[in-house]
This record gives sequence, C-alpha cells and structure tokens, in this order.
Amino acid sequence: MHFSLAMSAQDDLRRALALRFGIGKCSLRLVEERDAGTPGGAGLRVMTYDTGAGPGIAEPVMGWLTHPLTPPPWPVVLVIHAHGNRHDIGARELMEGRPAISRPLGPDLTSRGFAALCLDLPCFGARNGESESAAAKAALWQGESLAGRMLAELSAQVAWLSQDPRFDPGRIGVYGLSMGATLGCWLAAVEPRVAALAQLCCFADIGQLIESGAHDLHGLYLTVPGLPALARNGQIAGLVAPRPQLVCVGALDPLTPPDALDVAITDLRAAYAGSEHALDVLVEPETGHVETPAMRDRVMGFFDRTLN
Repeated sequence: MHFSLAMSAQDDLRRALALRFGIGKCSLRLVEERDAGTPGGAGLRVMTYDTGAGPGIAEPVMGWLTHPLTPPPWPVVLVIHAHGNRHDIGARELMEGRPAISRPLGPDLTSRGFAALCLDLPCFGARNGESESAAAKAALWQGESLAGRMLAELSAQVAWLSQDPRFDPGRIGVYGLSMGATLGCWLAAVEPRVAALAQLCCFADIGQLIESGAHDLHGLYLTVPGLPALARNGQIAGLVAPRPQLVCVGALDPLTPPDALDVAITDLRAAYAGSEHALDVLVEPETGHVETPAMRDRVMGFFDRTLN
C-alpha cells in the first residue's frame, strides 16, 4: 500500500532534493538576443546567456525563444530537450524536432498563444564539445551529479522567465520527453514557480528499475547519489500536487516497464488524492519510447486548460 507524504514531510523532502539537485547554485544572465524572423507567423529569437555557474565561470549557453505575435505578457512553456544519444540536437528540438517527437513543439505552442524557451543543456547542442561521460564522472567524484548541474540551470531558467516582463510569471509550464521528462519532473517538484508539468516517456520507479536491471538503459548523467534513499520517483513527482501534471508513457517503452510504472503511478495518484482533477495519465498500449500524435494532442489540451 502507498500513502502520500504529510505536509511537513513534503517540505523536508523538497529541501533535501533542492540541496541534492544544486538548486540555487546557478544564475542565468541574458548576454545577447537576436531576431531570427517570423517563421509560420510567430516570433523566433536566438538567445545567448551565461550561466554564472561559479566564481569566474561564465559559460555561454545558446537557445531558442519563440513567441506569438500578440502583445505580451504571454504564458510560456519551458521545453527541456531530450537526450536520444543525439548530443548535436539540444535546443534545436524546439523548432526542428527529433526522431522520438511527432513534430516540432515550438510552432504548436505559438499557434495556441504560448511562448516557448529551450536552451542547450550541458554537453548538448552548441555545448557538445564537453563529453557527457567526463562531465558526469567529474560531478560524481565531487559528490554531485550532471543531472544536478542541469537542474540548477533549469531552475535559473525558470527564475529568468519569472522576471522578464514579456512572460506571465503565474503561467510558466514545463514540457519534457525522456531525459527532459525526468528533469522536468524533478524541477517542478522543487520549483514552485512551475504552474503545470507535462512529462512524457520516462516515468518509472527507480528502485524497480534497479531491481530488474532496466536502470542500465539510462545514461550516467542521470545518476544522483542517494536519491532512491530519499524518496521513490512517484513521491518526488507527487510534490508537484496539487498543481496540474500530465504523464504520458508507452506501455512498450523499455524505460517505463510495467512493474516500475505501476509503483510510480500508484505513488503519484496517492499524492493527488483530493485533487484528482489536476492529474492526467495517458498510457498508450502499443507504443514504445516515442511521443505519439495522441500524446501531442493531450499535451496541447493540457496546456490550453492549465496555462491559458
């Protein structure tokens, strides 16, 4: 039997997770913003930031911002790109898509009145000169994780969005598929400024993955030392409650095997007891590790309801 965490236990877990994820260790400063035209009747801008990741560190970070041509402030979706063993794609996923995504998300969002921001995470896109293996190992040697470094940057992205007057700080959503889904889930768990979360194709209980050996399908970047001892993944996702959350998975996805998915979903439903209307779960029975057109339709309807 699974029980939701008491309020005080939730607060304690949030604090412990924020510490484990390095939340607050990174800031984001806009260095340059360049107009890239109006493809499809929407604004597109190339963004360059530095991370302010530490004393004397000012690593350039590239990304894309797309927005409707209606007057701001706009609701905005922070899109966290996937992994897919394609370190060259990174933030280009927003406007160009990737094999696991049914079609690029950026144009769909702007057509519904949303702005969308996607930045290259460490080791991806314009930052792929840094080896993922080397970055993950260096972080682990220091008692940290590459996932934590990514989450610290993502939290800084939410802070930047909440402070820029072009965006409505009360209507910040997060979307992620695969790596982006797990990072989005963990981010929303500790970041109260996230108003709605859509996570696709990665929701599973880590303990069950380890027991079956399926954890080895994930890259070293995702290893956060001691995380399963703090909470199950479904309990972490449950910290998003009562904020709206959409979970989409394929029943044939090797990253979300039935035993691991069932534990995670049971924990998540327990956390949403009393606010069941805010949780939407879609399991596609004949689908593997891809976003289907039905999932995309569910995502767009979800953000229409929760951010518009």
